[in-house]
Amino acid sequence: MSIGRARRALLAAAAAVTVAATAATSAVAAPTAPTAPAGPAAPASDGHAPHRATQAALEAQVQAGVPGVLAEARDANGRWTGSAGVADLRTYRERLPQDRFRIGSISKVFSSVVLLQLEAEGKVDLDDTLEHRLPGVVRGNGNDGGRITIRQVLNHTSGLFNYTEDEKFQKELSTDFFKHRYDTREPADLLRTALSHRPDFRPGTDWHYSNTNYVVAGMLIEKLTGHSYADEIRHRVVKPLGLRATTLPGTSPGIPGPHGRGYSKLSDDPAAKIHDTTEQNPSWAWAAGEIISTTGDLNRFYNALLGGRLLPERQQRELLTTVPSKGEPGETGYGLGISKAVTSCGTPVWLHSGGIQGSTSLAVSSPDGRHTAAFNLNGDWTGDLAALVDAEYCGIVPADGKAGDRTLRRLTALR
Repeated sequence: MSIGRARRALLAAAAAVTVAATAATSAVAAPTAPTAPAGPAAPASDGHAPHRATQAALEAQVQAGVPGVLAEARDANGRWTGSAGVADLRTYRERLPQDRFRIGSISKVFSSVVLLQLEAEGKVDLDDTLEHRLPGVVRGNGNDGGRITIRQVLNHTSGLFNYTEDEKFQKELSTDFFKHRYDTREPADLLRTALSHRPDFRPGTDWHYSNTNYVVAGMLIEKLTGHSYADEIRHRVVKPLGLRATTLPGTSPGIPGPHGRGYSKLSDDPAAKIHDTTEQNPSWAWAAGEIISTTGDLNRFYNALLGGRLLPERQQRELLTTVPSKGEPGETGYGLGISKAVTSCGTPVWLHSGGIQGSTSLAVSSPDGRHTAAFNLNGDWTGDLAALVDAEYCGIVPADGKAGDRTLRRLTALR
């Protein structure tokens, strides 16, 4: 999940969310090419010629400094998997299709789907105010829940300050990460951090990506159902779709099942050491970005979501109704937990990216859900998600390894 400005600093390149199991404070030396051969990539078969560009784009990410990249695409030709680099800088184990990873802010659309299902059941209206549904919770310092609707929370037009942009919180997520990696943060604490700041703008008058919105979304789910937001996602999305490798860890710091390592420089200094950040308590991301999944599960989820199998028609329209996110032209922009973008070859796609220390992910789909792709980079200081989208949906691999128009690049930078 992205952590907004804090995540941009951690990525040192670019706007949701776990930490590993090696020595807590040890730095990991990046291997040189002769010492650490890249794990074998999965070449495209004759039946998957369109994915050759995607494989080349994966390899370009490793050449740019990402330790390892994992991909899966599903289209009319079936399922294709690809990888480049390594899952572990100590053992040089290759990345595997079944590997699990933290998906960060891709978690947001899971939370949004639950609220939309609750609206379909008549339990809430997206135009209800926060004060109506969470009385007294969003108040103070210029913040007024009586003026913010649930719709504005889900499409980031609420004006609520992004708690991960708080200076102290940023420090805890980056340079002080190892002091706080096992801390438990309650949702009320995250919201309190946000409300200690004045709102960014009056509700409905502008757009700003804010993880605070999806903390509020999780609180709404719990108030409306009487159950944990995690249980609602498991009951309504994970189990019905058979997403067997998708988990909501809560305060558990490990990643269950097969997985590689996650790596971060925890700094915007390009010369900083690389740290293993696989293991962490992801409660700081909660409903905005705590989920763990796989490329296969993300593709199944997006296939069902864009294929209209999770929401009734009316709620599907609401999900896909976008607002401009800082000047995007035409119909591109941010919907309710998912973005619409256009590739360099003019192909429309729906997507969301996600970032958490040591993990950068992307889930993307054609508008009908029939062509999906999911990617994970096990590093957070470099990488080009827009280039991966253009490679998969356009067959474009530019000589400089970069692709994508301005809008596509902006929307794939959201964490």
